[in-house]
Amino acid sequence: MNTNTSRLVALRGAALSVAALSVAALAFTGLASTAQAADAAKPAAPKAALTVTVTQPQAMSLLVRISANGNIAAWQEASVGTEANGLRLAEVRVNVGDVVQRGQVLATFAPDTLQADAAQSRATVAEAEATLAEAAANAQRARGLQATGALSDAAINQYLTAERTAQARLEAQRAMARMQQLRLKQTQVLAPDAGVISARSATVGAVLPTGQELFRMIRQGRLEWRAEVAASDLAALKPGMVALVTPAGGAPIKGSLRIVAPTVDAQTRNGLVYVDLPSAAAQAGAARAGMFARGEFEVGSGSGLTLPQSAVQLRDGFSYVLRVGADAKLTEVKVKVGRRVGGRVEVTSGVDASTRVVASGGGFLADGDTVRVVPGGGTGAGTEAAK
Repeated sequence: MNTNTSRLVALRGAALSVAALSVAALAFTGLASTAQAADAAKPAAPKAALTVTVTQPQAMSLLVRISANGNIAAWQEASVGTEANGLRLAEVRVNVGDVVQRGQVLATFAPDTLQADAAQSRATVAEAEATLAEAAANAQRARGLQATGALSDAAINQYLTAERTAQARLEAQRAMARMQQLRLKQTQVLAPDAGVISARSATVGAVLPTGQELFRMIRQGRLEWRAEVAASDLAALKPGMVALVTPAGGAPIKGSLRIVAPTVDAQTRNGLVYVDLPSAAAQAGAARAGMFARGEFEVGSGSGLTLPQSAVQLRDGFSYVLRVGADAKLTEVKVKVGRRVGGRVEVTSGVDASTRVVASGGGFLADGDTVRVVPGGGTGAGTEAAK
């Protein structure tokens, strides 16, 4: 009896142990499920998009420049015309683009008619000289006989008057001969100054009136840039300042400001400034009259914050940078840019010296992205995927 009782007690204890283990297992399973559900409910940590290097604006000494637009023009133009009237143009010796010297023959007119007139004038002068010689001899004899009374005072006065008349006629004929010689010289069209022929209207065989333009030339081959500058900037410009002039499609040319116009256009509120360009630029064809050109005047220097050009993105006509926050998130910031020096650009607003921005590769990133920052000198954004 005692033995059976002991066995019964042992069986009951084993059953209780199994039940306890089952309850514990169920409790553990519930706790594990609850933990997994809690983990699933937690937001996932943002994953870094790209690896970037950052930079900060640096203060630099920058040149202060005034920008302007304008046209390249001849310093002075000379109009070369004909002084001979009604003559036929026989020869044209120069063309557009030719470099000429002062006094060089540019064209000639047929001189036949004027040569005949000149010969006639010489004959008339010779005749007047003979008449004067005869009148002078008669007047001399009359003066010799004046004391003797052989001739009346009226006759003597007549001889003296004839002498003066012959003298006057000779002077008139000599003046006519000089005029004919001058007209003969005018059959040659001469360059009034050294320069470059910029236009030609002379045509061989044409019979032209006095004053007809034959050629137009740029005096001394000198060109200038006539730029429009805002009235507020004119006070900063002084003669002798350096101007960097860039013709359309050409390389920059260094010029010198010659003069600032004394007036301002009432409509545009702009004033003209005249910049002398070097003759070498004109001779090489780097600058030509009529070209449009942009330019800058160096008026001083100042300090400004600059960033690498690769850090500034241009979109829709505005400039932006990507600011890197303390949480490695990017924020797109609109900035204003100014002067450019080498590979850097001045930033006048939007950031300060403590702002960290993406150094390069901003085109691969967007506002709100999370990035991984590496020490400076890396390859920049968009080159390595974060793991």
